[in-house]
Amino acid sequence: MTVLTLALSKGRILEESLPMLAKVGLDPAGDIDRLLRVPSRTPGVSLLIIRPADVPTYVAYGAADLGIVGKDVLMENGSADLYEPLDLDIAKCRLSVAAKKDAPARDPRRRLRVATKYPEIARRHFAAKGEQVEIIKLYGSMELAPLVGLSDVIVDLVATGGTLRANGLIETEIICQVSSRIVVNKAAMKTKHAAIQGLLDKLARSGGKRKAA
Repeated sequence: MTVLTLALSKGRILEESLPMLAKVGLDPAGDIDRLLRVPSRTPGVSLLIIRPADVPTYVAYGAADLGIVGKDVLMENGSADLYEPLDLDIAKCRLSVAAKKDAPARDPRRRLRVATKYPEIARRHFAAKGEQVEIIKLYGSMELAPLVGLSDVIVDLVATGGTLRANGLIETEIICQVSSRIVVNKAAMKTKHAAIQGLLDKLARSGGKRKAA
């Protein structure tokens, strides 16, 4: 029997992926609130519960055969070493630029200061517009940065926009739409092709979209 390991992203992605996994018998058969590695209800398939940013690394290095992760993480960290066969169409949001609603005009002689936990995405976005910016890497409380003068704008994920509005911020640009994707280790796709393809087919039938962009 071929053994597979599927890495799942903690948080919202995990919550929204569980119903889909349950449809195909891959829901956890253990306590995911305390255990980081649990069996699924399908024999031979185990689940890793890890931070979203770590999923591509686990899959690329073969510690997991497949993973579920947001497109934002793949865009930021690169996914050249991974196959990305399915868009699961869950945990949908958008990656946006936001600023204070009543922000004064910026001195054009000064570079735009951008606070974000997505420095590579932000740099590419503004470079594509011919604009050099100063990137300030933050790990949380992004909305605070423009309010205290740390940055002019932020680049962050937006779901409903409620948190932005509550803090007096508005979206000024949408960089891209984001959803969760299945990624596959390239070597595993060759050595465990039948098992992985079977799993992908089940997930596609349960709502995933093939050939994710």
